Amino acid sequence: MASREQRFLGRKIPGALQVTKADGSFIFDDRGRKYIDFVMGWCVGNFGWGNEVLTNAAAEFDGPDYVFPGHSYGPWTELAELLASISPGKLMKSFRATGGSEAVDIALQAAMVHTGRQKFLSLEGSYHGNAIGGLSVADSKNRQQCRNLLPHCYKVELPLDNEALERIDKFLKTEEFAAFIMEPISVNLGVLIPEMEFMTELVKLCRRYGTLLIMDEVATGFGRTGTLFASERYHLEPDIMCIAKAVTGGLGGLGATITTAAVAKSMEENGSYYSTYGWHPRSVHVAIATIHYITTHQKQLLGIVNEMSEYFRSRLSQMRFKGVANHSIAGMAIGLELDTDDYASDIQAKCQRKGLLITAEGSALLLLPSLNIDHAIAKQGLDILERCI
Repeated sequence: MASREQRFLGRKIPGALQVTKADGSFIFDDRGRKYIDFVMGWCVGNFGWGNEVLTNAAAEFDGPDYVFPGHSYGPWTELAELLASISPGKLMKSFRATGGSEAVDIALQAAMVHTGRQKFLSLEGSYHGNAIGGLSVADSKNRQQCRNLLPHCYKVELPLDNEALERIDKFLKTEEFAAFIMEPISVNLGVLIPEMEFMTELVKLCRRYGTLLIMDEVATGFGRTGTLFASERYHLEPDIMCIAKAVTGGLGGLGATITTAAVAKSMEENGSYYSTYGWHPRSVHVAIATIHYITTHQKQLLGIVNEMSEYFRSRLSQMRFKGVANHSIAGMAIGLELDTDDYASDIQAKCQRKGLLITAEGSALLLLPSLNIDHAIAKQGLDILERCI
């Protein structure tokens, strides 16, 4: 298998699991080993792998194989209406996408079309997908390999304090910036949780200078941070929001760029965007089931998230890591900032050998369990982590 992968696959990750099955909070490999999954596809499997409601929706689908983007399809409208009903602020209209990267690209296009401006502002170290637009506004290592990206994309240095606000003000007051884009809680930055004061002032600056506010909720959406969307934590009313990942629980590719009516009007009058596979009928069917599932069980589900979040916080604060270890936790988005990159990578590798899947991003460990994880499984996973530090 390894030689075939080396020959035919364009991206090979050393030590990657050969996955054969996923169930609940577990992943199984080709050797029959079972792993506790504290990654969940990086916020894809929020409701557990093999969730009965979602898998039944996929199995029972009996609609068309495909719908041409130039046609109409009733479930597209149904899904868009559901998204509008749960989205924060005045977000109303959805543009169809296949996933998060495409949703971000649509958001950038919408911001340029609506404002007539070409510049963007984002956070240092941020990640917004692997398409050209997302790479341009992000600050990931992949960006360094691609020279011919969008020009005029600027970054705000961390930390997100008063000095950062002053830098943002200096940028935006030129009235040349189409949008400020960020995750309301930056999972890729070790679960960076901005202060309420910072977010409040950021919104004021965007409004003052006519800069649109884009919230990338691809990873943080659908309950991950303890609210349905992380924007709700700050009472935000973004002009544009991007969603994907957990909206289908891994059972199909689907993303959406949700905008206010005003932004959508600009796109309809001046844009020509469409997506060949955006909102494939089967994926739409599952997404509709997902939204019905989370809205029906929202109180119970978010109650579990906040209860388990405190359990993770308590356990992690008692663990004796080498050197300084700072944890940052929002719901079931859990970051641990350690002293060195090597230490984080070493812990991640040891955990995998012992049957626990977590991720290491630089010197940070990330734990992203399912929102409905069983307490006993969570304890078992944290016990493994504690033995590996």
